[in-house]
Amino acid sequence: MSNFVAGKNMTEDTVALEERVLEINRNAKVVKGGRTFSFSALVVVGDKHGHVGYGFGKAKEVAEAIKKAIQKAKKSLVTIDLKGNTIAHEVIGTNDGGKVLLKPAGPGTGLIAGAAVRAVVELGGIKDILTKSMGSNNKVNVVKATFDALDRLMNSDEIKELRGV
Repeated sequence: MSNFVAGKNMTEDTVALEERVLEINRNAKVVKGGRTFSFSALVVVGDKHGHVGYGFGKAKEVAEAIKKAIQKAKKSLVTIDLKGNTIAHEVIGTNDGGKVLLKPAGPGTGLIAGAAVRAVVELGGIKDILTKSMGSNNKVNVVKATFDALDRLMNSDEIKELRGV
């Protein structure tokens, strides 16, 4: 059980969040007595009903790094504007070298996505979507680009307001 804290259009609800560890990296530092290892973890959390977040944690132990990443992910939850089981319109998100294209898909299409994008959209509750990851293969950049794309999504009311209808 978790409280939603921050994000776009968030309401305070208590919901069980699902966690997915996307990547664990090991870093070695050579010191006088040998090597010192530290670990970093990339985690995505979501409730499969339009709320998703990601976190990046670093620590001397894998379990501690994952724990820190989960805490950060819960603090960074955002709301996705869903249109049925898909998104409202095509959108491109970028971060550093990562670039992600998200396209709405018809019912029954399923998730057409790579591992990093799939984790984000699946835990966000999107069931039908077409995606393409362009540029970087770095999972951190791809996840950040996916969140940038989700942040750029607009619902029909926001589009009408922009057009002055």
